[in-house]
Amino acid sequence: MKNRLEELRKQRGVTQEELAEILEVSRQTIGSLENGRYSPSIILAFKIARFFKMRIEEIFIYEEDPK
Repeated sequence: MKNRLEELRKQRGVTQEELAEILEVSRQTIGSLENGRYSPSIILAFKIARFFKMRIEEIFIYEEDPK
């Protein structure tokens, strides 16, 4: 799953550490999300969307494998 988390975070002028504190997760979790190594739980996805005042689909882009 792709996401725009790093782009949005930088636009907002927030560090990974600050965002992690706001969302009550570790900085490593934010880094893993940004690098696509980790997909958020639905609760974390909602928290992120609420923080950026966006819909989840505007931040996280799900692409199915073509068959």
